[in-house]
Amino acid sequence: MFGIDRLLQEAPIWKKARIGLVTNEAATTRRGIPTRKALIDQGFSLTVLFSPEHGLDTRGVDGAKMDHGQDALTGLPVVSLYGDQLAPSAKDLAALDVLLFDIPDVGCRFYTYLWTLTHVLEACGRTGTPLVVLDRPNPLSGRMDLAEGPRLAASCTSFIGRWDIPLRHSCTLGELAIYFNAVRGIGATVEVIRSETWRRRQFQPEGGLPFVPTSPAIRSFASALVYPGLGLLEATNVSEGRGTDYAFQVAGAPWLTDLSLPGAIPWSFRPSESKYAGELCRGLWFPVADPGTFHSVENGFRLLHALRQVPGFAWNTYPTHVNPTGGGHLDLLTGIPESESLLTEKDLPASLPALLAVPEWAVEIAPYLLYD
Repeated sequence: MFGIDRLLQEAPIWKKARIGLVTNEAATTRRGIPTRKALIDQGFSLTVLFSPEHGLDTRGVDGAKMDHGQDALTGLPVVSLYGDQLAPSAKDLAALDVLLFDIPDVGCRFYTYLWTLTHVLEACGRTGTPLVVLDRPNPLSGRMDLAEGPRLAASCTSFIGRWDIPLRHSCTLGELAIYFNAVRGIGATVEVIRSETWRRRQFQPEGGLPFVPTSPAIRSFASALVYPGLGLLEATNVSEGRGTDYAFQVAGAPWLTDLSLPGAIPWSFRPSESKYAGELCRGLWFPVADPGTFHSVENGFRLLHALRQVPGFAWNTYPTHVNPTGGGHLDLLTGIPESESLLTEKDLPASLPALLAVPEWAVEIAPYLLYD
């Protein structure tokens, strides 16, 4: 049961108050009903929706500005939080008695839904608006032994990493909301409605429910699992498989030949969009037999290190609405200043486990964890 399922079983005192909801199409009940519709059907007085990157329908192009609109399903107005504003305004919140947040996450620092939550958290802290987070399991599990760095250097802060946490953090958004509210002194009134029966050792397929695509390229658990590492390819001229059914599970380019890595399978694909759209790309596919032993960030660093030695490889800019020049994208993704030079070090593969280890994180986050 997700947080939304538990809320629907309750009758909070604010059920008939003025309610706003930060959400998207990927947020559903365990029976697949969109959260916003389920709330209205149960008599909750929703008055406005707020949507993150990719828009309410989760189909917006990566990094593209999203405009305000109207929800065809409910008829409610939709305020974009990835357009002219990144947080609800004081005027938005003055019209509400409580704000709900329900957006599925994928457990990776540079996935932007977490940072939309932090902007919402700060806005509620400023206005005193109660924030209720409808929590969901981390699809990559909550295992702290699978958390991976790097941590985020202060010089690398951006909308894909505002505050310092590991790149793969092994937390739910509800846990991170409580953590940030406390350690950053935000002072918001936050309630987390927990998921029921989820345990930290569980990965998404063990929940018995289908994976709901969270954005255009994250269409499966397999993509989400490999994403914290292969997402780093955004900063290169190598395709990460956008425009295929294997986004973030594959890496390739028309000019790429004779690349091999342990655990990867030679693979060819033809993306329908993004880099090399319509062209045949040769490269690798990264199937994962055992999620419990797979270190996604380390896998991505090893791939980048290998690609760095291939003729034709180049670093790219990655322009987005929140970073129009697209400069320094690898630093923003990794959290490491001058990270491109790090990838040239000959002995990097041997030092990766130490570089990405974050044993302190389990101790730091422990007081704020909600699940065993």
